[in-house]
Amino acid sequence: MNSMQTITAFCFFILLGAASFLYGQALQCGENVAVTDTEYGKVRGYIHNHIYTYKGIPYAQAERFMPPAPPKAWEGVRSSMTYGPVAPLLNPVRVTNDEVEFIFNHDWGYPGEDCLRLNIWTPGIQDGKKRPVMFWIHGGGFTAGSSQELPSYHGENLSKKGDVVVVSVNHRLNILGFLDLSAYGEKYSHSANLSMLDLVAALEWVQRNIEHFGGDPGNVTIFGQSGGGAKVNTLMAMPKAKGLFHKAINQSGAFRSSLLGQEITRQIAAETLAQLGLKPEEADSLQSMPFDRLSAAGQAALRKVEADMRAAGKPITGFGLGWGPSIDGSDLPWDLYADEALELSKHIPLLIGTVKNEFMPSLGAGLSHASEAEVMAFIQQRYGDKADAYVKAVKKAYPHDTRPSDLIDVDLLFRPGAVAQANQKSALPAGAPVYMYLFTWQSPVFDGKYKAIHCMELPFVFNNIDRCQEMTGGTKEAYVLADKVSQAWINFARNGNPNHARLPQWPAYNSQSTSTMHFDDVCTVKPQLDKELLELVGR
Repeated sequence: MNSMQTITAFCFFILLGAASFLYGQALQCGENVAVTDTEYGKVRGYIHNHIYTYKGIPYAQAERFMPPAPPKAWEGVRSSMTYGPVAPLLNPVRVTNDEVEFIFNHDWGYPGEDCLRLNIWTPGIQDGKKRPVMFWIHGGGFTAGSSQELPSYHGENLSKKGDVVVVSVNHRLNILGFLDLSAYGEKYSHSANLSMLDLVAALEWVQRNIEHFGGDPGNVTIFGQSGGGAKVNTLMAMPKAKGLFHKAINQSGAFRSSLLGQEITRQIAAETLAQLGLKPEEADSLQSMPFDRLSAAGQAALRKVEADMRAAGKPITGFGLGWGPSIDGSDLPWDLYADEALELSKHIPLLIGTVKNEFMPSLGAGLSHASEAEVMAFIQQRYGDKADAYVKAVKKAYPHDTRPSDLIDVDLLFRPGAVAQANQKSALPAGAPVYMYLFTWQSPVFDGKYKAIHCMELPFVFNNIDRCQEMTGGTKEAYVLADKVSQAWINFARNGNPNHARLPQWPAYNSQSTSTMHFDDVCTVKPQLDKELLELVGR
């Protein structure tokens, strides 16, 4: 090699090293790479972009309809480099809307009942550091979803940006997580809330093991969106979860409906047996029944019990009867907003909010590009003699909106619950602070058709604009806002306060000041602007 070749090669390796530093380290994997301990055996992951990554680690095991138990220990080193099974779905996805699927870009995973697995992203292992732990709970209501379902859930960028440990989990869902068989034997006494007990088991695993992954078991933040936010609220009301986490973030998951009681949940179980032609003494056969048959019977039971309740004049809240947590007297002794539940989580700081447009009526009604006359006809049909007052209240809350469809795409499902919860929690004497946000940034994809749709804030929270360009457009403005949003979540996880230098001062929320951070190209703090709107629609 002559001198010019030597200089050229030297420059190449210098540039290669600089690129590695700036844009990420090449993937590192091997027999002795990223090996660390758990109480059940050693695990091996991989390193990418300087972040140690582990996937599919068992945190518990469970027989069908039984509480979670410790996983079996293993010998040697367990390879933990790919996601584990996801909970079986009631209705496996077979057909999707092409355009919507492009936006969300789902990864459905592979189903299996042995799904009690978790994933970890961390900047260091066994290094003596105690990093904040951010424990992510996926959405999908209480019936669907997984820790890998959306590209925004990937924890690498958030872990690297904040020097935090990100954990995500799979757990039992739908009929496997919530069928109340307590009337058929003591062994089923916890069956009504197994899905939530799985999450408690995962948090207990974090307490016992996360130091091996560079995390601080004394600084755990639970955060979730949609159904994941509802699970955050449920954990805050569970005595068994007390002390397992120290801060909470609820993103678009503050449902206001009350939980079912044992009278109804046992009725659903009895009807499930009836749908299958089984006698009460044959309930044990459900443990080995094919999932598809069991699930179909459970869905039929829900419809039958709901119809019976309506016929008897009993109230049906929310979207109707479905699988979810219920008041069982032990694991979940109170409703989520009962005084006892609020007292249980009184000292847990809460960050709560929604996105502006959530489930957009314009999409379902084909009114994305509708004229003002078409939109006004829709409003008239929905609100009747309140139509004019509705339009006035929307324009007062969002005076800068210009598209006719903006009048009907204002969220009235999650926002009312978030406001009610923030008001309740912030009013507790000597309680922890509450911080309220509203994500109003409008996505430019498809000419702005999808606005701030449900899940839009997720790429910004996880600093994953690069992974979610189909949803965000991958614009410069999106990257700038993601830097601000993700840093707020990181700071809240670190010390219970989301403030940082790139945001205006963000005061704690109370029902008098109603200080709310509006996340947009220009972030601003405003008082509640939709009070009249929420009062008008009775929410």
